[in-house]
Amino acid sequence: MIARLWPENAAVGNEHWQLEGSAAELYQRYLVPAITTRWAEDLVDRARLCAGEAVLDVACGTGAVARLAAKATGDGHVTGLDVNAGMLAVARNVPSEGAPINWIEGTALDLPFAANRFDVVLCQLGLQFFADQRQALREMGRVLKSSGRAALSVYSSIERTPGANAFVISLDEVLGVDASRIKRSEHSFSHPAQLKTLLEGAGFSAVDVQTVVQTISFPSVLDYVSFQLLATPMTVLLAYRTEPERREIIASVASRAATLCTPAMLDGGGFTFGQEAYVAVALNA
Repeated sequence: MIARLWPENAAVGNEHWQLEGSAAELYQRYLVPAITTRWAEDLVDRARLCAGEAVLDVACGTGAVARLAAKATGDGHVTGLDVNAGMLAVARNVPSEGAPINWIEGTALDLPFAANRFDVVLCQLGLQFFADQRQALREMGRVLKSSGRAALSVYSSIERTPGANAFVISLDEVLGVDASRIKRSEHSFSHPAQLKTLLEGAGFSAVDVQTVVQTISFPSVLDYVSFQLLATPMTVLLAYRTEPERREIIASVASRAATLCTPAMLDGGGFTFGQEAYVAVALNA
């Protein structure tokens, strides 16, 4: 999908970000620095990676976590796995430093690796999307060495992330009930105990789950809504719309979402809010 809604000379700041390129390219260009990298830095830091370790990043997307892991492990080796070929194509073209990264297309439910292959498995904000979360975790445990560890994160209830909550309420009002289903599915974990129980049930031990909040900022509500609808799986909602229709829908959703925000969230014309997730570190039993 090609999305070009704003002038070519649009700049970051009080102006809108330019939206031109494929969904995966837009994701890497804007959502990775605004959201993904913040969570990636936190996750990799908690994983306490060591030089020389073999690391697997499951549901790697365009590779934010994998690249940080490569830098942290130095002479180790990193593998990034994702089911989305478009995301991997972008990942392969983003420069990295440190350990080499091998990008592989595959599913978390049947990891294409031998048992006891990795020292560390990482999965940032991906577990909630897997059709069988227990199977995915069992697969992560299978490919981990007996002394290995896993670090994972999932979003908490959407009501605990006010910017996203305003967006989904507005989306349903503009496009109809259940239009926000994909976005709401990102927030299927309502309590940290859910994540701990899943990990322990999959055979992990010493499970530690922390509730973490990151401050997320966008130039405007309009930019946030635009990227949600043009650079994430929610692109399907606008796939068969004309460009004028896309403009109108995005503007309507953004306008309504702004009315649901506090003044602090809209300070200076931007869009800033706390985003909450549960982050777990566990040992392979």
